[in-house]
Amino acid sequence: MSDRPVPQPGILTIAPYVPGRSSAPGKKAGDTIKLSANESPLGASPKAIEAVKAAAEKLEIYPEGSSRELRAALGEVHGIDPERIVVGAGSDEVLHLLAQTYIGDGDEAVMSQYGFMVYPIITRAAGGTPVVAPETDYCADVDAILAAVTNKTKIVFLANPNNPTGTYLTAEELDRLHAGLPANVLLVIDSAYAEYVTAADYGVGISLVERSENVVMVRTFSKMGLAAARVGWLYGPAHLVDAVNRIRGPFNVSVLGQVAAEAATRDVAFTKALRAHNDKWRVWLSEEIGSNRLRVLPSQGNFILVLFADAEAARAANGALLERGLVVREMGGYGIANGLRISIGSEAAMKAVATTLKDFMDGQ
Repeated sequence: MSDRPVPQPGILTIAPYVPGRSSAPGKKAGDTIKLSANESPLGASPKAIEAVKAAAEKLEIYPEGSSRELRAALGEVHGIDPERIVVGAGSDEVLHLLAQTYIGDGDEAVMSQYGFMVYPIITRAAGGTPVVAPETDYCADVDAILAAVTNKTKIVFLANPNNPTGTYLTAEELDRLHAGLPANVLLVIDSAYAEYVTAADYGVGISLVERSENVVMVRTFSKMGLAAARVGWLYGPAHLVDAVNRIRGPFNVSVLGQVAAEAATRDVAFTKALRAHNDKWRVWLSEEIGSNRLRVLPSQGNFILVLFADAEAARAANGALLERGLVVREMGGYGIANGLRISIGSEAAMKAVATTLKDFMDGQ
């Protein structure tokens, strides 16, 4: 008998998620450029901002419980059935709902070595055990994932493209992964960075969802300029949608989040502008700093991962960037102590990063 409430088994073994820093020591806010959270370099869609302003007039009204208008917009723009969409308070909530629905005590969830840090958190929170499949050169390995699947496996989590590496599986490899899974194992394709992908052989996951009963695609608006609104969604088979909706909160997405996301969904021109800006400066920065001294992983996200000779060099480089007010993401928490993840920002920000890293390397 304890003298105070005791958390469920496994909760206190969870390492809390630690976001990247948002400021540089000794620097004023106006002297800092935040490149640590993969936020939109162009802000939010002007149409989304206007929609939020209009909705702010009616804050006393509960939101529509199923995000009906947003689901309708997503259905129209992506050519999918809105009845097979569930909307959540960010993709984090959607992922939590999936774990709560399909993982229990003694179950396992498989994830790749450098996958999103939320996956082990939600697995343990549901009573399950995370099983990590090794990657090959910082990319998810289909054969390693399949080898990690056992009769205890309930979910395979795959971020595609992956955060923090930026690497991805082709549509063909995604199909091969699905084909190798038992029918009772759910494949969760986390396509959080899909809007930024330019690779011709990429598959976002929609077609696989539509021809399968054990695949779900998860998306977010956070990388499209609405990180503050906290809106994410999934597209899955009808039986999954029914199960998840049974535990989803009745008003889980705010009115402001719903209207902002609906407007952003329909603002296809803004999404294209985001992709074009990102592609230009992702390529430019990768080429500008990539050398035999620094390795930049090929990325399909709105960020790049830069690998240094060792952890000490990465820490020193991070210090040099912070000194100039450039805040990037250290990767020790992901097990990549020699890496720094750098979000794609404005032209000025990218040129400042390139200059700083070149100066740093020249001084080594």
